[in-house]
Amino acid sequence: MLTTPPVMAHVDKAGTLFTQTGQIVARYGLVVVLAWIGFGKYVKMEARVLIEHSPLMSWIYDYLSATAVARGLGTMEIVAALLIALRPVWPRASAVGSALAVVLFLGTVSFLFTTPGVVATHAAGLPVLSAQPGQFLLKDLVLIGVAIWTLGDSLQRTAQHTSVSKRLSSSSISQPAR
Repeated sequence: MLTTPPVMAHVDKAGTLFTQTGQIVARYGLVVVLAWIGFGKYVKMEARVLIEHSPLMSWIYDYLSATAVARGLGTMEIVAALLIALRPVWPRASAVGSALAVVLFLGTVSFLFTTPGVVATHAAGLPVLSAQPGQFLLKDLVLIGVAIWTLGDSLQRTAQHTSVSKRLSSSSISQPAR
């Protein structure tokens, strides 16, 4: 089937529009999720049941209360959200927020392997995840992917800003003052 160039131009424009819209929804959806969960840790949500079974993080309760841990994690999530949101004006800060989000989600994804009750049963030889905590934790695979993408996008934007700044400063140096 042959397609005409005008049709392909419309398809290309639609593809660009969907890609840009998806990027905005992914970035700011991540911001909303991080901020919402972060604020939730100040009022009700707590991660103790997940953290206490983690060989990497269970030691923290020897030094801090459950409330202090929850608020510390909540603060990190809120800070990550705010920094990621700054990408249009401060891509370097957004990269820092994205890196923090990646670390936070790595911790959460690790709970898939350490938390009792993640697998409810097996069907046809495959594990079936429980709703809580299994399916709750599984979504973080997508969130870590978005955080990795925002990190790469922010780093690329930072590099572009740096190269433009260098070109501008070198061109102003090479120009004699008038």
